[in-house]
Amino acid sequence: MAIHLEKLGQDVTLVPREPRQVEEMTEARENKEFLPGYRLGESMRITHEYQPALSEAEVCIIAAPTKFLRSVCGEIRKSLEEAGSNKLKLLLTLTKGVEEGTQQFPYEVIQEELPGFAVGTLSGPTFASQVAGQQPSAIVLASTLGEADAKEIQAAMSGPALRVYRSSDLKGVSLGGSLKNVYAIASGCCDGLGLTDNAKAALQTRALAEMHRIGTALGGETATFYGLSGMGDLVLTCNGTESRNRTFGELIAKGVSIDELINVRKMTVEGYRTCLGYHKLCQEKGIDAPIIEQIYETLYNDVSPKEGIERLMLRGLKAESL
Repeated sequence: MAIHLEKLGQDVTLVPREPRQVEEMTEARENKEFLPGYRLGESMRITHEYQPALSEAEVCIIAAPTKFLRSVCGEIRKSLEEAGSNKLKLLLTLTKGVEEGTQQFPYEVIQEELPGFAVGTLSGPTFASQVAGQQPSAIVLASTLGEADAKEIQAAMSGPALRVYRSSDLKGVSLGGSLKNVYAIASGCCDGLGLTDNAKAALQTRALAEMHRIGTALGGETATFYGLSGMGDLVLTCNGTESRNRTFGELIAKGVSIDELINVRKMTVEGYRTCLGYHKLCQEKGIDAPIIEQIYETLYNDVSPKEGIERLMLRGLKAESL
């Protein structure tokens, strides 16, 4: 996103979480660890200091993973308190998923740690490499901003390679961005088992219906789940070759152990932990979520992906519904 904004002519300061990355990225003008092959423009400042950029910025974009988000927010809060004044209009997160333990969405963590600011989340069918590579993409900016400020920031982030849509449904956009990771694991299992397009189309269609059922029960709006942050992100994450969650499911179905993938290969798989939280939530609230149920059984109770699919296929017959 920093590369995209810099190409639009925005004044961008990048603050890596690890100080060692500052020197590496400044010298190479590239994030070789997480986004190799994409140049960081010469006008982009790279530093480990939040000030003075933080107090001068109108938008602070936070891209830390959920497990580090709260501590990063603490650093930002301390920096803002020391500066005394700022021009911030929006604290915007790119992070998808939920915080382990609290089950809070990233924007909720930010609201809790940095009260008094407008918050937002940017979500939709986008792989970072393709945004950096200026491939045409579309995304949703959901926020607590008033309409005038939301339109201003939407325009500042949009360009020939990225079209930004507005939304006020923070809950729904965040739900779609976290649930799709769970369903992508199931889609990967289909790939690993060598199943055909019929199976994947059926799974993803019913996953969308289940996402809508869970999402609206938890406060999201129907239209959101059929938009970019719902259906759009689901399609991308279930089918894209860059999807970590899809790849994780594929490898499980091919016989690679979860322990090997998580603890030895150190794969970052948001859907693995997210599934646990949503499974518990659906049980507590009585939400019908058979796909989540079978993914949970495969991930935590050693039910094979093949058996999980058979269980889904042999459920009681019913009329099609959302």
